[in-house]
Amino acid sequence: MFLNKAMIYGNLTRDPEMKALPSGMNVTSFSLATNRRYKDRDGNYQDAADYHNIVVFGRQAETSAQYLKKGSSAYVEGRIQTRSWEKDGVKQYRTEIVAERVQFGPKSAGGGGEAGASAPAQAASPVEAATPAAPEYPEEDINPEDIPF
Repeated sequence: MFLNKAMIYGNLTRDPEMKALPSGMNVTSFSLATNRRYKDRDGNYQDAADYHNIVVFGRQAETSAQYLKKGSSAYVEGRIQTRSWEKDGVKQYRTEIVAERVQFGPKSAGGGGEAGASAPAQAASPVEAATPAAPEYPEEDINPEDIPF
């Protein structure tokens, strides 16, 4: 059995770039930075960043290019792939994650101030409008003897 699976959550280091393949399919590329903290030999904490090249195809490529921007957070699931090509007689390599699933992180507040009387009201997006309100749960504990099965 073989397994090639990558799961990355990080922040975009640059704006996504969308291009169209000769077949007409859209492809978007961007990079994510992930941070990690570790202890060195002396017991001091060190911070390090890793950078990952991400490639997205099809409809997800369009939505990624539309909604993601530099600094936004995203969760990406996919497979690791290394491409090679020759440029000026020198073989070049690039390892990237081919995304099968992209989830956008929380939106940043942006303005820093209160969104109130001076800001024009914005219409809710179709996704937000279709999201049902959270159900209200009873405050008392459920007694297992009350369950009919």
